[in-house]
Amino acid sequence: MKNRIFFQPLYFLFWMLYFIVARAIFLFYHLDRSAELTSSEVFYTFLYGLRLDASFAAYLSILPFLLLLLASLWQRLQVAKIIRYYTFILLALLSTLLTVDLELYSHWGFRLDASPLQYLNSPAEMAASAATAPLFILFLVTLSISVAFIFVYRRFFDLTKYKLAPNRWLLAGASLVFAALLVLPLRGGWQQIPINQSVVYFSDKPFANHAGLNMPWNLMHALLKYEESTSNPYKYMPEEEAQALVRELYAAVATDSAEQLLRVQQPNVLFIILESYTAKFVGSLGGEKGVTPNLDKLAAEGINFTNIYASGDRSEKGMVALLSGYPVQTTTSIIKYPKKTEKLPQLSQVFEAQGYSTSYYYGGELEFANIKSYLRNGGYDRLIDKYDFDPSTYNSKWGAHDHVLFARVQQDLKEEKQPFFSTVYTLSSHEPFEIPIPAKFPGTDEEAQFRNSVYYTDWALGKFIEEAKQQDWWQHTLVVLAADHGHRLPGNDPNHAPGKFRIPFILTGGALAKGGITVDGIGSQSDIAATLLAQLQLPHQDFQWSRNLLAPTSSPFAFYIFNDGFGYVTPAGVLAFDNTAKQPIIREEGVTEEQLKYGQAYMQASFEDFVGK
Repeated sequence: MKNRIFFQPLYFLFWMLYFIVARAIFLFYHLDRSAELTSSEVFYTFLYGLRLDASFAAYLSILPFLLLLLASLWQRLQVAKIIRYYTFILLALLSTLLTVDLELYSHWGFRLDASPLQYLNSPAEMAASAATAPLFILFLVTLSISVAFIFVYRRFFDLTKYKLAPNRWLLAGASLVFAALLVLPLRGGWQQIPINQSVVYFSDKPFANHAGLNMPWNLMHALLKYEESTSNPYKYMPEEEAQALVRELYAAVATDSAEQLLRVQQPNVLFIILESYTAKFVGSLGGEKGVTPNLDKLAAEGINFTNIYASGDRSEKGMVALLSGYPVQTTTSIIKYPKKTEKLPQLSQVFEAQGYSTSYYYGGELEFANIKSYLRNGGYDRLIDKYDFDPSTYNSKWGAHDHVLFARVQQDLKEEKQPFFSTVYTLSSHEPFEIPIPAKFPGTDEEAQFRNSVYYTDWALGKFIEEAKQQDWWQHTLVVLAADHGHRLPGNDPNHAPGKFRIPFILTGGALAKGGITVDGIGSQSDIAATLLAQLQLPHQDFQWSRNLLAPTSSPFAFYIFNDGFGYVTPAGVLAFDNTAKQPIIREEGVTEEQLKYGQAYMQASFEDFVGK
């Protein structure tokens, strides 16, 4: 039997071994991305990841080490069984989290953090998001790693395989030293600043850095920061300098007297938000042909903005950008804080003040991601959601299919008091991509299912528009079409890639005096609010983070965020900046230091505004 004095360092090493194996599984599960790494980069994911592995192994060791210290002083205290079951429970929990992280990374492009907490109040939608996951394989991974390490622990590490030291004071002294030494790996060493994620960031390839992260440590760190909404972590420069640079960007709009394109003074506004509509599937934006024929037709008939970028990558973030013209946040979202969203302007408020009737239509649950509280703050007259539709029209996860949603809108608008502002939010092109019509395109993989779901929503939209054109209200209506966010598919774009964020934005409808216009200027999703209101000659000074895309400007730009990073697009090129690594991920040849400075200023000033709400 081994001497019990060695149990504590060996127990610590047991957890180190577990995290090394977990990293290997992560790399293997994402083999397509791992194949893009060199052998030295794969090695470095393990090497640089050791410090976070050691930190979390130390956290897991605190309770067993303290129990062993007590047992060394009071040898009648039996702790072997307590430590064994403590270890087994942790193995089961961590293995489950690790396998969840495997699949979430495929969809989100970042390691598991506190983001899922935003959806705990809508478990059905969480389940729908995971519907395409290979659940049986993930279950086997969870079971295999748990059983394997339970066996390893029982065979080599269990406390019953260690004999007591003859000198209990020596054992107690060693136990105390080992417990005290945990402080070093806990904080990552002697340095003044405690360890953080940046210690594993060694590469200009985000996947390599992400693979080096210890997922449980990352999750714990995020949970501890989860309610931090009162301080700004993005301090690149003095606040006055950041504010001045951002003011320059918005002052660059030379005039707000852009050409007026409407023939109706107070038109109805139908604002249609398309779930996950990426430009990569929109032919009129250079994407795949034939996936969105109806949207392409509307783009040709109306005003097609071809260089628009979503502000974020989640539905609730896109909602705020579209309806409030407000920048989105990186690791959190303002929509989680009703007290903050109360202070945001909303399009519905502006239209209501002008005597418009207002309504919002969604086939799913409005409680999802706290959207309902945001809409309530917007003062909509009517909110129509899943529970206003017959359950027989639901898909298996989200709610009413899009053609059912559009049929309800069509029915209601015939009786709607005019002028009206009506927002319609589709859902069928969200995972699990279920459609009630035969598939248009071949294939059963996730990309094929997504392509067919986008085609179905386009089909439903086309039917709706054709019928709408026969209604009396059509000639007095401006239709706004935009996506809530883009998508990694097709092509499986990395989380920071600009192609993941490029989306359609189209103005159409009978109220347009002119059509067949293409606007190539670069803009953000958050600019749509001011562009719309300026065309209607309605006040939009409260939408301070939104600019009129039809007005001349000397500084066109688009700003988007991904998990703890930002993208900043100008005619000079694309910049994507990682806030953790504190360096660019993408920096195209034309990107200057000035562009980097403006991007950092926007990140800093916009988050400071969020903090101050």
